[in-house]
This record gives sequence, structure tokens and C-alpha cells, in this order.
Amino acid sequence: MEAKKEPSSEEYISRELETCQKQKEEYLAGWQRSRADFLNYKKEEMERIGELLKYAGEELVLKILPILDNFEIIEKKLPDDLRKDDNIKGLLLIKNQLLDFLKSQGVEEIKSQGQKFDPNFHEAVEEVGSDPAKATAGKEAEPRTIVEEIQKGYKINGRLLRPAKVKISK
Repeated sequence: MEAKKEPSSEEYISRELETCQKQKEEYLAGWQRSRADFLNYKKEEMERIGELLKYAGEELVLKILPILDNFEIIEKKLPDDLRKDDNIKGLLLIKNQLLDFLKSQGVEEIKSQGQKFDPNFHEAVEEVGSDPAKATAGKEAEPRTIVEEIQKGYKINGRLLRPAKVKISK
């Protein structure tokens, strides 16, 4: 009978080194995957937080809009002779400051007058017939065209904040 040959210490060390190398590569690959996963998670969280911050002021803006609406109503009903008064000019300047502040927060007005009705941005509060004077002049409004804006609508960073309340033609 032949006796089993004991591995030499060099062979043993070589196998152990090879095993350690394989483990090292597995651990390194696992660590690299974990690091990449963490960096992706961190990037996604930063984007999510950025989106939250982008719309965080939305509630404040919604509370400011009625004040701006009142300025609009006052300005529409203001007689021409009072527009030259310094106090009235000051009030209108405050309105413009509010508009500038809202614009800096990503708020933009929805253009409505003369546009086609879009239920994504407009809320029809009334449907009106054509004006006979305009019909005789050949300038009758197309159906579902906005003829009057009752309340301005706004978007914040491209997303609807408040629809415009409008009257549309039949």
C-alpha cells in the first residue's frame, strides 16, 4: 500500500493564498456593489428632497393668491383719475412686488383670455352665447374659446397650482 502523500507546506500556502485571493475579490466586489447602491440611494434622496423643497412653498403661495386677487379686482375697478394718486401708485407697487416674489418662487400666470378652453388649466364657470355686435362684424368667437377671465390661474414650476376660472363661448 502506498501512503498518502502529505501536501508540502508550499502547496498548502499556495492553496491558502488562492483561497484568500478569491475571498478578497468577492469581498471587494460586494463592497463596490454596496457603495454603488448607497451612492444611487443618496442621489435619489437628494432628488426627492429637491422636489419636496421645490413645492414646499406651495401652501404659502396658495394663501397669498387671494390677496393678489383682491389687488387685481381693485386695479380693474380703479378710475383713471385715481391711478395718478401717489397712495394708489404705492398700493399697485405692492401688487407688483407680490408678483415678483411669486415669480421668484416659480409661480407663473396661466394665460387665458382669447385662448381655447383647456380643462387641464381652466375651470369653466359659465358658458355664454355670442355677442350679436361681434357676430355682425364677422368676429364671432369660436366655440369653447375663453371670452372672459373671472379669476387668474397659476402654475408653480410648471405644475398646476390653481386653475383659471373663465367664461367660455358656446
